[in-house]
Amino acid sequence: MAMSRREFIGAGATAAAGLALAQPLTVQSRGDAAAVRGLTAADARPAVISSANGIRGVAKARDMMLQGADPLDAAIAGVNITELDPKDHSVGLGGLPNEDGVVQLDASCMHGPTRRAGAVGALEDIATPSLVAKAVMDYTDHIFLVGAGAKKFALEMGFKEQDLVTEESRQIWLKWKANHDPNDAWLDHDDDVKIAFTHGTINMNAVTASGDVGSVTTTSGFSYKIPGRVGDSAIVGAGQYCDNDVGAAGSTGRGEANIKIAGAFFVIEQMRAGASPEEACLRALQRAIQMTETRLLDDRKRPRYDLTYYAMAKDGRYGCANIYQGPQFAVADARGARLESCAYLFTESERPRGPVPMHTLSH
Repeated sequence: MAMSRREFIGAGATAAAGLALAQPLTVQSRGDAAAVRGLTAADARPAVISSANGIRGVAKARDMMLQGADPLDAAIAGVNITELDPKDHSVGLGGLPNEDGVVQLDASCMHGPTRRAGAVGALEDIATPSLVAKAVMDYTDHIFLVGAGAKKFALEMGFKEQDLVTEESRQIWLKWKANHDPNDAWLDHDDDVKIAFTHGTINMNAVTASGDVGSVTTTSGFSYKIPGRVGDSAIVGAGQYCDNDVGAAGSTGRGEANIKIAGAFFVIEQMRAGASPEEACLRALQRAIQMTETRLLDDRKRPRYDLTYYAMAKDGRYGCANIYQGPQFAVADARGARLESCAYLFTESERPRGPVPMHTLSH
């Protein structure tokens, strides 16, 4: 796991290139499908799970682990693909900026075998915050660096500074700026670009053939957020968490809801107590809804936001759950890389209708 500073930067460059239940838990854990096929769960290892925008990354991460790679190195190489994709506006390069037009990135990671962690928040001008978070873990006695200090550290470690705002993301931000306040001095422009509100992020959790785990979550955060806002992705125990005796877990969606319940840690502890990965994710969603303030609930106590949890047990079982029916997640194991449907608490028809307040989309 340990490597020199030069080796670390080289590896980074290589990677860069390349509540009671609202309804009964009736969905069988998809991670149990291996038993139906006559396999043990461990036969699927190495295995990787992530949010749907990590479909390319889970394939890469699993291939790396088949060649003997560390689970965290593999997971970070997987999310690097999304961080460096300018078309994904929720992560890294091309991520939608804050209200001042500046992209600020958050990331955190954990390494199961060594029980170490690293994180960065409000990081500017560095496209791969996941690798900076790992550098914090590998080269400092700290866990969490933020803002200007995180950038200074990244530059000292050899990371290259670049403008993360692409022309496409700049135009989206300019349209938001022109249209979000009808009383300001900006002229609206309605027919050239579509305003986007990101709520994606990418979380990835990996387990090796021998059962070692790693986890990483990275994001550009709530689009048009107040400068300096840090979401759950940078917070160990919220955006991601792993325990080599249990497994790894993480989250995407409304970060403010997740932070309040230390969601990833909650999922791991539910699994430690015997819950399947999918059931643990569903229980975390229930807890998040219990802790949601009234302004974010409709008259039926349904949340006006999305939240998703992902979990991988060290024996190869996996699970994912979203508040509402519809989203998919990515997984790669002995059956290859694919998208599967998330378990859920409420059907799409039960989702609150009408305009969704922008602030409920944060992640």
